[in-house]
This record gives sequence, C-alpha cells and structure tokens, in this order.
Amino acid sequence: MTPGILALIVLALTVIGYFLGRQRAVAAAAQQNKRLHSLPGYYGQSVALFTAVPAFLLMAAWLFLQPVVIESQIAGQIPDSVVEKAGAKSLVMADVRRIADGLDLVITEGGVSEDELDRMRADLTDVRGRLANVGVALGSDVSPAVFEAAKSYRDIGKTGSLLRNIFVILVAVGFGAWTWSRITPEMRARNTSEIFIRTLLLGSSLVAILTTLGIVLSLLFETIHFFQMYPATEFFFSTVWNPQFRGGSTLGILPLLWGTFYVSFVALALAVPLGLMIAIYLAEYSGSRLRSFAKPAIEILAGIPTIVYGLFALITVGPLLRDWIAEPLGLGNSSSSVITAGLVMGIMLIPFVSSLSDDIINAVPQSMRDGSYGLGATQSETIKRVIMPAALPGIVGAVLLAASRAIGETMIVVMGAGASARLGLNPFDAMTTVTVKIVSQLTGDTEFASPETLVAFALGLTLFVFTLGLNILALYIVRKYREQYE
Repeated sequence: MTPGILALIVLALTVIGYFLGRQRAVAAAAQQNKRLHSLPGYYGQSVALFTAVPAFLLMAAWLFLQPVVIESQIAGQIPDSVVEKAGAKSLVMADVRRIADGLDLVITEGGVSEDELDRMRADLTDVRGRLANVGVALGSDVSPAVFEAAKSYRDIGKTGSLLRNIFVILVAVGFGAWTWSRITPEMRARNTSEIFIRTLLLGSSLVAILTTLGIVLSLLFETIHFFQMYPATEFFFSTVWNPQFRGGSTLGILPLLWGTFYVSFVALALAVPLGLMIAIYLAEYSGSRLRSFAKPAIEILAGIPTIVYGLFALITVGPLLRDWIAEPLGLGNSSSSVITAGLVMGIMLIPFVSSLSDDIINAVPQSMRDGSYGLGATQSETIKRVIMPAALPGIVGAVLLAASRAIGETMIVVMGAGASARLGLNPFDAMTTVTVKIVSQLTGDTEFASPETLVAFALGLTLFVFTLGLNILALYIVRKYREQYE
C-alpha cells in the first residue's frame, strides 16, 4: 500500500469519524434530555481531528525515519572491500537503492515472482537482462554483496511499509474511537476543537521558521566542514577560481562575486529607471482604461520562466549584441557576455520595480497632491518635489528587493553570461556568478568529501548572507523613513 492510498484511507476514516461523532452527540442529548454544550458539528470535528492529526503525524515521521534506519542497517552488511573499491559508502548505497527500486519493477513489470527473486544473484546474466529491461543497468563491477544488500533493503522496506500502514490505521481508529467514546452533552467540544485548530495553526506558522533554520544550519555545518579542509583566507581573498576534482584546486570567491555584482548592476541599471518611469506614468498620467490593461500586461513578465529568458538571451540578444556592437568595436566575439545576461535579467526585473513602485506612489494621499496644486505647482513639479520624496523609502526598498532577486538568478546567467570566472571591466566578456558555480559544483554523482564539492555550501552561505543583508537593509529603510498618513 502506497503512502497516497494510506492517506486516502485516513481521510475516509476522518470523514466517517466526523459523522459518527456528530450523530453520537445528537443521540446523547436526546437520550439524556440535555442541551449540548456546543453545536453538533464541533463534536464531529473533535473526532475527525483526533482521527486524522495523530495518524498523519505518525505517517510523516515514519516516512522520514524509515529510510534512515534502513540505510544504517544495510550499510553495516556491506563489506569494507566493496566500499574501498567504489570509493565511498554513499556511492555503494546509491547502487543499493537503485537496484532495490529495479527489483520492484522486475516483479511488477518483468513477470518475476518473489520465489525467483530470492534465488537471484548479481552474477547471473538473466538477472542483468531483466533489470536492463526495466531501465536498471548493472555493470560488471556490481558485486554479489551489493545485490544481496539491495534485496535486503527491499525486504526491510516492505516490512517497514507494512508496519507503517498497520500502525497508522490503528492510531487513526484508536484515537477516533477514544474521542467518540468520550462524547457527552457536557463535553466542551468547541473548546477542544478550537484549541486543536489553534495548535495546528501555530505548528503551521513554525514551518517557515524551522525551514529557514534548517537551511541555515545545513549550509553552516557543511561550510565549517569545507573550511576545515580548505583555507578560509584563500577562499575569500584569492582572485582565481579553478576547481580540479583531482586535487590542486584554487577556490577563490572574488571572481564569482565580481561577476554576480556586475551582472546585477547591469540588470538594475536597466530595470530601475524603466520601472520607475512606468510606475510614475501609470500612477499619475495614464487613464483608468490604459492602466487596467498595461499593469497586468507588464506583470506578465514576472511570470515567464527564467529558462525562457535564458533562451532569449542565448538565441536572440547575445548574437545581436555580438554582431552589431562587440565585433565592430573590437570588444569581443562571444555571444555570452555580462551585458547579454544583464539586459535580459533587467527586462525580467522591470515588473518587480514598476509594480511595487506603482503601489507605493498610489499610497501617497491625494491631499498632498491637492495642496501642491493649490500652491501653484505643476503636475511634474508635484511629482518631483512632493510625491517622489514621500514615496522614496518604499521605492528604495523595492529596488533592494529587486537586487536580491537579481543576485540569486541562475538560468539567465548560465545561458547568457557563460561560465568563465574572471575579473574584468569589459561588459562584452563572458563571466559567471555564484549561483552558477553552486550548480556546477553539485552537478553529477559527486561525493561530499572533497573541498571542490563542499565549496558549493560555502558559496551558498556567502550568497545567503548578502541577500539577507539586502533584505534587512530594505526593511530598515522602509520602516525608518516611511511616511504614515491618515
């Protein structure tokens, strides 16, 4: 039974518990000739909540812990000789999981019975053929020990899944029946239901905090591990980025930071003036019909996937800038460049700046405009000397938030700016950013045991600190200099 089917069973029990709890409350009130403390629906909600929530919590905990427990148990069965040959135990466990998944497919799609599976060995040709037929290729270096570990992995997983299904259903039925048996007219079902829901809402609100904490701690621990293997001074002050997974790497972050800020600067140089002019026009000059059409049309730009912007930069903007500007002026001959990625990213950022700035300008009270007009100021003078100063803190916050978005962009930079880590001022040179190198260092079947891989976490933590600082600065500016009007 899959987790999805189990969840549907729990939901069905929840619905049944709701109606049974409501029915019991009404029947008890009629039998004892007493008024119910709460509405009948609250009694049903109590039974439903005690049926669903403990069962789903148990299922979530089981799904999280079962793979960890199984892998720790299976890892002890793998001989050290197999681990030494593969290079790392995590690589061996990856093969074990892949083969175990393939064995499930062999039974469901390959027509192999459980008895035949028990007699299989990794050195049999027909076993390799059956696994290959379902998309799992076994190389000649897969040892019988790994194959047996995969069979044990699958068997333990099946047993764990069966126990999970049994215990989850028992918990749902048990807690639901216990709550149902406690229903009386005097039961404060509304209080119980509201306390339960309040607790659930509190737990839900903690999800974002715990997720952020988990992200920061995971980055921090791996970054500490990286700096135990690689000098921090070379990472922060070296001007060379040259990762070599065979050793002898130079992992300086300065070229990556330069490329990140250079591309972001070009993007903001395009997005901020255009976005502000669009916001001012829509807020102060355009009619209602044009505004109702233009603002949603501009905001569509924010919904276009970044891979589409990357293709636009690679196929259209890059060759255009190379053929018309870079080559005639002798500035370069590559279609991948800082200005290519920056211009396309700037187009993507326009709705972020324009939409936020438009809302901020519209928040300035009309009385300030009327007062300016009453003193004889023109509309342009009112915008320059009254509206923009009043809206400036919010606009600065919008620009900083757009900058954070630009710093974290990946796909546009990969396809528009290239992957060359260098320091330079020529905007027609190919450069790269921190996010691109995070992806490249973690691409493929890499083991988290070398500085060339762990450097991705140090890059991620550095980028996180920069973007967090920009967001905090934006919030500080908005809160400190915000004008509040009645």
